[in-house]
Amino acid sequence: MSIWFIISVIGIIGIIPLYFLSLEHQKLDKKHGEKKGRKIGSIYGYISGWLFFGFWFGIYISPQPSFILPIIPEIYFGSIFGIIFPLFHIIISLPFIILAFWFGLVGVKETGLETAETHRAEKVVTSGIYSIVRHPQYLGGLFGHIGFTLLLSRLYSLLFFPLMVLLIYIICRKEEAELIKEFGDEYKQYQQKVPMILPKIKKQ
Repeated sequence: MSIWFIISVIGIIGIIPLYFLSLEHQKLDKKHGEKKGRKIGSIYGYISGWLFFGFWFGIYISPQPSFILPIIPEIYFGSIFGIIFPLFHIIISLPFIILAFWFGLVGVKETGLETAETHRAEKVVTSGIYSIVRHPQYLGGLFGHIGFTLLLSRLYSLLFFPLMVLLIYIICRKEEAELIKEFGDEYKQYQQKVPMILPKIKKQ
């Protein structure tokens, strides 16, 4: 197994404690004072957030075996740096990648870039995409993982997907525990109305 893949996985798991610390706003404010606590929390948020997604991206580009879905496997678009691009993989990966960028961008637009980067919410956002799912950016991340795994035909990335889902779930639970501390019943009521990750399919 590639050393870069192992480093990326260890990096993702290793950054989670700092990520969690960036969410503990009340604890930081109490320990350092509101002004300094906010600044320290923002720094933790920037560092942990960018490193998390940096290591996540590292999973895709690290050397690893390719896989090919057993549907028209003989048709290839080409190969770059040893990475093969089966035409069928390109076709089915594009919708996932488009959804990934859409959920990510719309989620940031609703909350604001600063909130997305520092992990400090000033209010409970329930409009727009947040009326469909509570964590649209993480849903976008999972779509992106599927899309780039298929596009680049990365076998280890495919095998890593269940662990990525588990890590995202754990992070969401931690975020929500802290949001409940900050916003109380307002956030609890929001939890009851809107699903965490997977949108509800409305019955006709």
